[in-house]
Amino acid sequence: MKSTCSLSVAIVLTACCVLGCGFYSFSGSALKGIKTVAVPLFDNETTEYGLREELTEAITDAIVADNTLRVVNIRRADSALRGVVTRYERECYTFDGSGNCSEYIVRVFVNVVFEDLEKKEAIWEENNIEGYGIYAASGEDIETGKERAIEKLSADLVDRLIKGW
Repeated sequence: MKSTCSLSVAIVLTACCVLGCGFYSFSGSALKGIKTVAVPLFDNETTEYGLREELTEAITDAIVADNTLRVVNIRRADSALRGVVTRYERECYTFDGSGNCSEYIVRVFVNVVFEDLEKKEAIWEENNIEGYGIYAASGEDIETGKERAIEKLSADLVDRLIKGW
């Protein structure tokens, strides 16, 4: 009786694993048939020169690297990821024992909308998405912090774009 019960449990667990995995896909199920995306140059409401170009390029590169969607011109795209850089700030992040700043943090905030161009409707939109980058006060500079903030922000946006959560 005990071996029959163990065998039944093993069969049920195996079936659950096989059937459960059979319905899972890595193909970006939240995209609902969208295969291409355009990433127009983000707007920039800050005084930080070149920020919108760097961010737009990083997002485009991250989408290409992810390989779920194909980046195309706006005229051929199923969808578009549009955004506005709303804030750029730098402040002290940590202090040393003497009260001097030992690390800085750069923050970049954006408002984005992901649109289905065929249906002419927003798939999702979100405000005040933050990317941040920390850099050492000695040995690194603000550009390092800015690059890290842009890298984090673009990775987070692509995750949100592809996974839908």
